[in-house]
Amino acid sequence: MTLVPPLKGLILAGGESRRMGTDKAAVQFSGLTLLDRAVSIMAPLLNSVFVSGREEQRLQAGRASYAFIADSLGPEVRGPAAGILSAHRRYPDAAWLVMAVDMPLVTAAVLKRLIRERSPDHAATAWHSEVRNVPEPLCAVYEPATLVGFLHQVETGGDFSPQRWLNTQSVKLLEGSDSKLLAGANTPQELDSRLVDKRGGRNTT
Repeated sequence: MTLVPPLKGLILAGGESRRMGTDKAAVQFSGLTLLDRAVSIMAPLLNSVFVSGREEQRLQAGRASYAFIADSLGPEVRGPAAGILSAHRRYPDAAWLVMAVDMPLVTAAVLKRLIRERSPDHAATAWHSEVRNVPEPLCAVYEPATLVGFLHQVETGGDFSPQRWLNTQSVKLLEGSDSKLLAGANTPQELDSRLVDKRGGRNTT
């Protein structure tokens, strides 16, 4: 009998937030910071949830309240790959439910379905992004075997885009109306737009 790798959670909160103009993890959304909101949604679903970021962010914007994994691949590896692969380095036998901190409309139902329909026989389980017609890399379950390959590619100087990596892999794609809740918020204007969406009833679960 094949053992299913344990599943841990990871909130990606290591971005430089240049377009937002302030640390996105600390931005308020419906009474909570984006970081507190993301953790509050994921934590009840998994035994272990971590926040990822750069070492200098460990004590910033509420991150000190949570288990933290510092980026460990060096300054040349940036963006989501730094967080995802640093988590893999820490716990190489685990699968990871990954969520970006700046997805304010994601609900517990979105994550529950990823967990429920996770397929360890695939490289990853991800929502199908209707906007870009690709797997959404920032709200997905990554299996350890695919992270081994991704880490090798990055460490040997290859592409460190999780999106392009998933495009080369066998990914189980989830379809449905919940995929509309994956929109990110990179600017104050986008955050305001997401708040309008929430008040308009799109975030009801």
